Amino acid sequence: MKVVILGCARVGAWLAAELHSQGHHVRILDEDEENFRRLPVELRTIGEDGGEGIAVLGDGTQEEDLIRAGIEGADVFVATLPQDTPNLMAAQIAQHVFHVPRVVCRLNDGERQGIYQGLGLHVINATQLVGEALMSSLREP
Repeated sequence: MKVVILGCARVGAWLAAELHSQGHHVRILDEDEENFRRLPVELRTIGEDGGEGIAVLGDGTQEEDLIRAGIEGADVFVATLPQDTPNLMAAQIAQHVFHVPRVVCRLNDGERQGIYQGLGLHVINATQLVGEALMSSLREP
């Protein structure tokens, strides 16, 4: 599977490393080069010293940066930035400009979930997931 991930904070870096370890073709796009420190060393740069780097410096709302990250022909695009607005913008570009078959968008503001889903996006509501996990742990003996 060919996957492009936007955002190399904790969630994006974990997802990228995990998918790569499973043998998927992964690229992760972030506009802050410092964020790539969260990746395993061998994945931090593309092609450097023959390594398996997956990091691409750029803005997920810019088509040319998405192209450099390999969005053309991607099977999946995942927006994992901590901010909802750039996630939505990038997801819409992936969906409508590049016609990526599966677009997944992280969301923090649950009030927007219906809007995002109405746009045809698969939404992961981070606030709801953490809340449900906490509620579940309160019920455990």
